[in-house]
Amino acid sequence: MNAADRFALFQNFISNAPNMRTVKTLFFVCIFSFTCLAATPPADNPANQVIQTALQASPLESNLHRLTDEIGGRVPGTVAMQHAVEWGVQAFTAAGADSVHTEGFTIPNSWSEGATEMTATTAYQVSATKVGGGTVLSPFHVRAVSVAWAPALAPVKHVPIVDMGEGTEADFKKAGDISGKVLLVHTVVLKTWDDLFAEYEKAPPVIDLAVKGKAKAVAFMATREHDILYRHTNAGAGEIDRLPMVIVAREDGERIARLLASGNLVWADLSIPNQIGGPIKASNVIAEIRGSEKPDEFVILGAHLDSWELGTGALDNGCNAALVVDALRAIKASGVKPLRTIRFILFSGEEQGLMGSRAYAFNHRQELDKAAGVVIYDSGTGKTTGFSVGGRKDVLTTAKDLIAPLAQFDVKELKTDMEWGTDHFDFMLEGVPTFVADQQEANYLENYHAVSDTYDKVDFAQLKKHVAEAAALSVGLANLYAKIGPRLTHDQIEQTMRETNSVEMLKAFGLWDDWIKGVRGREK
Repeated sequence: MNAADRFALFQNFISNAPNMRTVKTLFFVCIFSFTCLAATPPADNPANQVIQTALQASPLESNLHRLTDEIGGRVPGTVAMQHAVEWGVQAFTAAGADSVHTEGFTIPNSWSEGATEMTATTAYQVSATKVGGGTVLSPFHVRAVSVAWAPALAPVKHVPIVDMGEGTEADFKKAGDISGKVLLVHTVVLKTWDDLFAEYEKAPPVIDLAVKGKAKAVAFMATREHDILYRHTNAGAGEIDRLPMVIVAREDGERIARLLASGNLVWADLSIPNQIGGPIKASNVIAEIRGSEKPDEFVILGAHLDSWELGTGALDNGCNAALVVDALRAIKASGVKPLRTIRFILFSGEEQGLMGSRAYAFNHRQELDKAAGVVIYDSGTGKTTGFSVGGRKDVLTTAKDLIAPLAQFDVKELKTDMEWGTDHFDFMLEGVPTFVADQQEANYLENYHAVSDTYDKVDFAQLKKHVAEAAALSVGLANLYAKIGPRLTHDQIEQTMRETNSVEMLKAFGLWDDWIKGVRGREK
């Protein structure tokens, strides 16, 4: 019996009640009943409907198997990336999207690694009493991969290796003349999100000093143990970097460092035959569920489709590309019809500097006043703890209500920091409310960009919960009577940067100048 039927029954009883005492008793019983009813979320609440549907069986695992095991690592400009775009179109269509299309953009250069080779040779003394006494050369193979979007290096032999410590200005000053040498830079083992951002933050100043000192190449020690190699880029917008660079297995790097510390000389034979080409076309994949009442206003749920190719890009970020597809399926299957349009976007070129989301935000700038929120997942399958809202204190009260249904997954926190490093960033700089899933590290960091980032690392039980979270939050944003918050002006965005102490972060990643010059972010 629904509330209207109960109220009609109550009115009928009053008209036929034998005395006022009976009426009063029933009145308090009914008030208690209506209060309990109001405190209990109705079963037909759209968020609950979507969550229930999202947790049911779906093609999530088979979709990710196709993307990772069959297609593999997905670098823009490669055949694998083309196949991944086709996968996105087909998967969205099968999930029931109202429409699916792709939108192209340009990355300034193509890049792929050749067969990087590195050998280190040291010299040590053998006692003259032994046969063949004197100086002996001892070469050993160094496991290394090129840093992405770094230039090639023709084979060089017997190049001195210099231990640069952590690569600070003091370390460079102590090293003296580094011209024509290979610089070994120490790192810390990656354990936390702060460690990861520090790894990115420390690299550009090292490169600046290495270029200034005319070094031959830089060799960064891997931040993972057990010979795990991985791929990063220090380029910010798909440009070719200024200096050949490699990441060397941590164990090999530490061996070289110990040899140098004990007074041994160490030389490198190094070849980095990277293949570099001109501009390449890349594509974002966009699907929609059309809004029933406000179709011109829209929410974006997104994740990046591209990945590095040493592994198969399962945690970063194939699992979340599959999540976006499955969220669309869950919303359609639930029967919920969002008031606003929801756009489900698989961005390309994220690893080269957020290229796809930047292009989308720029190309759709004229309609961003109608954007009702951007939700992004990009941290593997570690448990979601909450969302970062891009410094927007004005959205907190409503956002708390929207994530209330997610308390069953322990999703409760809202952080008001301004994050960098994933596809919300350019929307945030355009003043659009953004929601980035904050997740526990789980097994993400050790496998980040690495040879070990493969399908078997994905926690599918947790990923299904993430599908439910993403779908429910997207529907919640789409169904609000008024948008959760306005699009901020240029001055309001900058004020938010200062209030959240984000200016130094932007400077560290070379983004502040772009903002000041108007190259990036909202113009007015």
